[in-house]
Amino acid sequence: MITARASAIFEPVGRSVATARSFVRDTLQGWGFSDIIDDATVLTSELVTNAVVHAGTAAEVHCLRTESGVRIEVADQYPEREVPLQNGEPSFGNLDREGGRGLQLCGALASRWGVEYTPRQKRVWFQLDLPDRAVGTRSAGPLLPDALLPLTDGRVRVAVVQIDEGGTISAWNEDAEAVFGYTASQVTGKLLTDLAAWPHTPGTSTGVAEALRLSRWEGSYGLRAADGHVVPVYASHLRVRDSDGAASTVCLLVRDEERAVLQTPLRGPGPEPGALGGDTPPLDAFETFIGTPAPEDLDGLLQRTVERARDMLDGDAAFLLLATDDETELEVRASTGLPSARQRFARVQVEAGPGRYGSARMPAVHEDLTDVPGAVPLLSGTGMRSVVTVPLKVEGRLTGSLGVAAEAPERYSNEEALRLQFAADRIALAVESARLGELEKLRRGSLSFLVEASDLLAGTLDRDQTLALMAQMTVPTLATWCAVYTIGDQASDPYLSYVLHEDEDRIDGLKALLSRLAPPEPVTTPGARAWTAPSEAAHQAALRTSMRNLGLGEPTLVGSGIGTTLATAAAVGGDTVVLPLVARNRVIGMLVLGKPSDEHFRQENLELAEDLSRRAALALDNARLYSERVSNSQSLQRSLLPPELPKVPGVEVEVIYRAAGEGNEVGGDFYDLFPIREGVYGFAIGDVCGTGPEAAAVTGLARHALRLLAREGFTGPAVLERLNAAILDEGARSRFLTLLYGEMVPQGDGSAALKVVCAGHPLPLRLRQDGTVEPAADPQPLLGVMDDLELYEQSVTLDPGDVLLCVTDGVTERREGTRMLGDDGLADVLKTCTGLTAGAVAARIMRAVERFAADAPSDDMAILSMRLPGPQTD
Repeated sequence: MITARASAIFEPVGRSVATARSFVRDTLQGWGFSDIIDDATVLTSELVTNAVVHAGTAAEVHCLRTESGVRIEVADQYPEREVPLQNGEPSFGNLDREGGRGLQLCGALASRWGVEYTPRQKRVWFQLDLPDRAVGTRSAGPLLPDALLPLTDGRVRVAVVQIDEGGTISAWNEDAEAVFGYTASQVTGKLLTDLAAWPHTPGTSTGVAEALRLSRWEGSYGLRAADGHVVPVYASHLRVRDSDGAASTVCLLVRDEERAVLQTPLRGPGPEPGALGGDTPPLDAFETFIGTPAPEDLDGLLQRTVERARDMLDGDAAFLLLATDDETELEVRASTGLPSARQRFARVQVEAGPGRYGSARMPAVHEDLTDVPGAVPLLSGTGMRSVVTVPLKVEGRLTGSLGVAAEAPERYSNEEALRLQFAADRIALAVESARLGELEKLRRGSLSFLVEASDLLAGTLDRDQTLALMAQMTVPTLATWCAVYTIGDQASDPYLSYVLHEDEDRIDGLKALLSRLAPPEPVTTPGARAWTAPSEAAHQAALRTSMRNLGLGEPTLVGSGIGTTLATAAAVGGDTVVLPLVARNRVIGMLVLGKPSDEHFRQENLELAEDLSRRAALALDNARLYSERVSNSQSLQRSLLPPELPKVPGVEVEVIYRAAGEGNEVGGDFYDLFPIREGVYGFAIGDVCGTGPEAAAVTGLARHALRLLAREGFTGPAVLERLNAAILDEGARSRFLTLLYGEMVPQGDGSAALKVVCAGHPLPLRLRQDGTVEPAADPQPLLGVMDDLELYEQSVTLDPGDVLLCVTDGVTERREGTRMLGDDGLADVLKTCTGLTAGAVAARIMRAVERFAADAPSDDMAILSMRLPGPQTD
């Protein structure tokens, strides 16, 4: 006849074998059948291995207590497996065979065994009879020195408590009064379970109420003493009956630290796990709590932890916080039963104080949070009344906090704190290892992100492209949407320069929303600060839209007229932070990052965004400075060239000017064409050594001096000699100058008389109508070198149809490898220009120069083409 039953189901994973072994061991230990535990666990291990490893199905284990012993059944979902046969009979002789080894062991160790088949499962059972109990010594230990004996108080008190069939206390001795503080009259007739502080030892499955019904039981639990404290005890229960047949349980109780007085000595070690075919390692205390298989990722591990903690203490909610990188704050990383989306990644400081988590370093129980508002900031406004929290510590360092909460007050006491601490101690090391691994990945990812961002930002000096890069690097890596405000100068207001959302369809609505809001206040304080205006305005717009759809009219709202939709409101309904863009001790803008509704920023992401904002601010300011420099250079360059060329009667004039580089430096080449007096025109083309402001100063001096001196009536040589003296007067700032200067007098017959001085400049070329090309002047010394400079002018007459081409050395010195265009190459190109207009000549020369080499020109180029139209010209 079956007098007791215990059952469990184990998943088809390797570690289930060890769990099943522990289940059987705990069950038989609770029944008082320690003599057969070793054989039972060995056989169970083999049969469960066959089910979960070889058959690959879940295993059902049933422990059945009978009057003569124990029957254990193991069922799997693979009924096709057969009993190993040899010559038609069950074979037990070949222990080297993998299949059927559990059945062979059953035949060797069990009193009886068998296999039962159903259409859906196969059930293997074995029976172990209880041995005859010999009278005399049950166990003995070796002689030990006094120093190695168990430590107890001066007087060991063994409380003897008898429990009747109804579970109430019927006897209570003097030692029980001394240990627990209750007199016999105070407890007689009360249930022992009413004094129990926790139902069973953590990690076991037998409660006090169940233990009282077993024939024999031994283990630990806690009883609440008269002063309210919990006394951990070690108990030995024996079920007896009196002469009238009434059953009762005699309980012997000692303080837990004195358990050696009652604890049954363990038998010698049995077979090692795996010795008879099982390879499963012993059960890990960590997996007793967290379960198997353990999650590999940190988030999965944390979520499994809070769920197990909540179930273990029968709570309504549970949460787990982990230490931040600097371990000064705790961050919510997992929760259950709480608005996790709103609470996730929220942070609290550890030390005591208003709004801080002062109970994180020690186990704490709050029976009613309404009495201590703010004791656990995470639970504010959640409706939770009672909570128990315990620290996660590794080598004495606080690495986290685990808590379980309930909606009812006074749900938890110190006993629950001890049980929860027991669980926290088992998982702390694994959680810390996973946390450190995650931090290392985050650091590496952050460094890679910043390196890539720095390269991208350093690769452009364009302001608009820099703004786009800033936004694209933050969305969606760091935020859901981003806005960049820029400030032109200290007196100007912030201007919304760029908006980006990960959903392109929401960019216009977001931009419309932000454009109607006052921009955030620019401050130099580093770090992110919250900005609630977008969220508030979006929710107002959503309310306005909803009321309009319901026909309730339109309320007066801040920012009314915003054409946003409910989707836009949800897109900006979460956290919004502002980071200042500070460069060279000046706020040049703000970087705004936002999350959708019910989402929060992680501190690591904010710190990464702060690093990015510093780099982006410098890149943006560099782009601003570069733009200003280009603008200034272009303005200066324009001031050094004539605003427009005068119309010379009977002469076609064309000028092409190309500055080298990207326009951020003033070129040294210049040209000019101006009237000197009635019927006389001066022209010049020159090249100052170098570029930049110094060269620009000489260029401005030369161009204006030429006009002034020529209009004063000086001849060409006199003009250049005085200009030479003026350049030398500049001292260290003086520059070499090559200059071609001439005066032109158009004649009535269509020709033109020229007087030319070529001071160190490429010689002007004359193209005749017959295609011949010849220099129109002789070379003379350049300016800015010698004091006593003697120059002369040469007279040239241009006939109708002739072309006079003047260029700077950027044209003749155009290079491709070791080749150079040179004067001869220029002359060859000019020969092909017969019959072309002045504009066409200049364009063909420039095109030939550009095509001469693949690289962009490295020097400024100026081309001055003058042509006297002939009678045959269209």
